[in-house]
Amino acid sequence: MKNSINIKKIGVFSFLFSISSIIFAGNEDRAGSAGASQLLINPWCRSSALGDANVANSMGLEATFTNIAGLAQTDKTQLKFNFTNWLGSAGIPFSSAGIAQRISSSSVIALSVQSMSFGDLMITTVDNPEGGIGKFSPKMSVINVGYAKSFTTSISGGFNLKVLNESISNLGSTGIAIDAGIKYVTGKLDRMKMGITLKNIGAPMTMNGDGLGTQVTVIKNGTNITTDQRSQKYELPSMMSMGVSYDIINDTVSDNKFTAAFAFTANSFSNDQYRIGLDYLFNTGIAAFNLRAGYVYEKNVTNAANRTNALTGLTAGMSVDLISRKTTPEGVKKQSAIGLEYAVRMSNPFGLIHSFGVSISLK
Repeated sequence: MKNSINIKKIGVFSFLFSISSIIFAGNEDRAGSAGASQLLINPWCRSSALGDANVANSMGLEATFTNIAGLAQTDKTQLKFNFTNWLGSAGIPFSSAGIAQRISSSSVIALSVQSMSFGDLMITTVDNPEGGIGKFSPKMSVINVGYAKSFTTSISGGFNLKVLNESISNLGSTGIAIDAGIKYVTGKLDRMKMGITLKNIGAPMTMNGDGLGTQVTVIKNGTNITTDQRSQKYELPSMMSMGVSYDIINDTVSDNKFTAAFAFTANSFSNDQYRIGLDYLFNTGIAAFNLRAGYVYEKNVTNAANRTNALTGLTAGMSVDLISRKTTPEGVKKQSAIGLEYAVRMSNPFGLIHSFGVSISLK
């Protein structure tokens, strides 16, 4: 039985690596040529504060972004609501909400929604370049449906289906993408964790709508006809991340834990990234306090003249979870926690990107 489990584990990791070698055979010349870049933005506070380095040790609903396999570690039910002022001074509201629910001893499902809006913009045309004929509101949204399963006490895996939509006043585009991931836990007190995930794998998208129709007048007979233009297809920002984490301190008596995480991200349409995150937990039994920090390095990230990313690498954050425990008349022990969370990401020239969130967890 043990040999069969090891064979399955090796087989899954080998499959993900083989697929990734095909998908990520690109080069820097492809940078900036993909669309749907909202798929690269982490909507959740806690993993954002770690610089998304927790590919190996993410758990619960936040794992739907970092590594879907971590969803399998959801206790029972988890709800999250997060808000981000994306790109700081640009003031782009980015909202997210989701729920994760255990459906069996080994399986968990999740549903989450992210939405980004850009305010009201003036409609302009060739005949009305100054506007004055109305306004429109560009919007982007992503709906995630995830499933994860614990195959053994050490191995878990899962997949996440994304439906994304982008729209302006008279054009829109809808696409589908898939994430897949696997996670492996080992060592005394499960201190060592490893994970790998493929994200945003899907067919190219294209814009459709009345905005591609153009009215022209035929000079010969003065009639008006409408011609439809074709929108160029654009690729999704596919990527692969692999990571490892280790609990440097894991004191089960005082409930202190200090975790270091490292991850590497290979992007098909942007620079590869190296991520490091540190997470310190202090649990009093009534409340759990977490302090987090991270750094994301990529080529030219420290060079303002040649930087290709608005994010400059540094991240930080904290969370407080208030814990409530009770025992039912039948002797069943139940636990719930209400958490307040915060993260900040550094950006140039947009300033600080703040994220705030509330989470509810039930055991």
